[in-house]
Amino acid sequence: MSECDRRKLSDLSHIYDLLDELPDVIGMHKITPPYTFIYRPGDNPTEWGVSGFVIIAESHISIHTFPDRNTAFVDIFSCKQFDIHKAVNYIVAKLDAHKADKKLSGRGKEYPRQVEAAREIVMRTRPSLKQ
Repeated sequence: MSECDRRKLSDLSHIYDLLDELPDVIGMHKITPPYTFIYRPGDNPTEWGVSGFVIIAESHISIHTFPDRNTAFVDIFSCKQFDIHKAVNYIVAKLDAHKADKKLSGRGKEYPRQVEAAREIVMRTRPSLKQ
């Protein structure tokens, strides 16, 4: 996302809210509350920003903002399909972004889309997860 509202990019609670709401918007399931923090690198003070992530049952969502560049990078990692247009529209609106570039990569294709069938494979291949 670029040409975003600088105030929104630097607002810790605004970024927290974005991460808190986005999973519901795209039909995902939060496992943890979002974690957000302000990052201030010592070697380049203009590269500061807000970073954060939320763990979802389907994987995770992360964001890194750069208010001095009016830019944000958002990653949605999911083994479940979702409406990418709904996600982009939500993020654009939350950050008042005037430009949005997106890249889509396939993921989780080796697992069946049916939850029970996927669970069987996971339990068989990852015995440490058995309870």
